[in-house]
Amino acid sequence: MLLPDYHIHSARCGHARGEMREYVEKALALGLPGIGFADHIPMYWLKEQERDRGIAMSLEDLTEYVAEVEKLRLAYPDIPIKLGIEADYVPGFELELTKILDQYPFDYVLGSVHFINGWGFDNPAYLYKYEYMNIDDLYCQYFNLLQQAAQSRLFNVMAHPDLIKKFGYRPRFDLRELYEQTACVFAEASVAVEINTAGLRVPAQEIYPALGLLQACRKYAVPVTTGSDAHEPGLVGYAFDNIEPMLDEAGYTKVLILGL
Repeated sequence: MLLPDYHIHSARCGHARGEMREYVEKALALGLPGIGFADHIPMYWLKEQERDRGIAMSLEDLTEYVAEVEKLRLAYPDIPIKLGIEADYVPGFELELTKILDQYPFDYVLGSVHFINGWGFDNPAYLYKYEYMNIDDLYCQYFNLLQQAAQSRLFNVMAHPDLIKKFGYRPRFDLRELYEQTACVFAEASVAVEINTAGLRVPAQEIYPALGLLQACRKYAVPVTTGSDAHEPGLVGYAFDNIEPMLDEAGYTKVLILGL
């Protein structure tokens, strides 16, 4: 099964590399049925001088990013190219996010949680902070934020939905109840869940989400999308051969085509 890759970044976010056309050409070489750029939205919850250009693009870059995707669509008519964005969910700043999203014709918005009380828990620069954390509590906080993000209805897809496992820290308790709650919230909020292969490239050594969460999502008929989280052209479609067996085991027979 050839799968679309709807989670592709660009050098504008400050921690990716390569020209955007190179990502498209890699997708064409792989024969992917479609792709979508979903680069990191500006850090809208911070003051301009506090924003880290190594984490997300600036507001000026965002306008250029949208324009470049539209140019690529014209230059590469043989592959559907969608205009997406990856937007962090930060409680209390929903209005600020809405104002940005409403300015552009995005085909879809990936919702993600990268910060817990201001701590970028997936950033290697702050990895040391795990030493001072109660991992059980951390998982509960993360999934609570993920559920809030879905309930905000600002997003179409919840990206890498168990990102909290990135560095291999695991809770002591059974996650099935949290998975069930989260899948139920996703269904009620009419969002899709992303299968993201980037988890295989980090200490977690596991696709996002874990099979248990994906099975819970299938139970509640939550649609599924696919993405590599590519931050360089060579990672487009990364490890996609691992996705189909997972889909089969969870009971999915199809993936969602975004931007129709």
